[in-house]
Amino acid sequence: MKLDILAIAAHPDDVELSCAGTLMMEKARGKRVGIADLTRGELGTRGTPETRAQEAADALAVMGLDVRVNLELPDGFFENTRSYQLEVIKAIRRFQPAIVLTNAPTDRHPDHGRAAQLVKDAAWLSGLRKIETQWEGQAQVAWRPAYVFHFIQDRWLEPDFVFDISPVMEQKLSAIRAFKTQFDTLPDDEPQTYISTPGFLQSIIDRARMTGKLIGVAYAEGFISEKKLGVENFDAFIQHVT
Repeated sequence: MKLDILAIAAHPDDVELSCAGTLMMEKARGKRVGIADLTRGELGTRGTPETRAQEAADALAVMGLDVRVNLELPDGFFENTRSYQLEVIKAIRRFQPAIVLTNAPTDRHPDHGRAAQLVKDAAWLSGLRKIETQWEGQAQVAWRPAYVFHFIQDRWLEPDFVFDISPVMEQKLSAIRAFKTQFDTLPDDEPQTYISTPGFLQSIIDRARMTGKLIGVAYAEGFISEKKLGVENFDAFIQHVT
């Protein structure tokens, strides 16, 4: 399955929190869109790998995207090394995306910054034909995405561009809430965490509203690009109400 956009993130729920709106907007425009979670989130305080897998599937159904896979790298312990790069290269070559979205280059969770560098390096290496990989017993061809963009997560980072997600903001929140073990604020037998506190989901809404304000829309998601971006014509710009 060839995709137009592949979001590669450290943990199940990273995509939902950070770039689900963008993915859904592009899917509505006819793009083929998928997700590759690097880990099962098995070190998370709440839930289990099994519940996280089911929640990831439920969130995918909410978003209506084309595919979601898990590379099953070790949560908390993957590094930007050859063996892990090869696993990411296999995923990139399998789906051949034009655009890869991945974690913030620096963030509260150390896995996020490591994932950002791992995916960035793997995306470049994936274009080298002398790096040989296989998928389901078949040799893969070299493939390098045209762009790797980093989504913004917990810490505020200045975006290079922002994407209007106003039409799908409620759907984004539904996808986040699919991860019930992580974001359910009702009392239960599991310990309270940073992301299960009542104010966390509100902070996601506030961030989207603040990012949207930058371009005069209700809600938006921000991205960082190390590559200079160009436009074909001025119609690509959104009206900024001042």
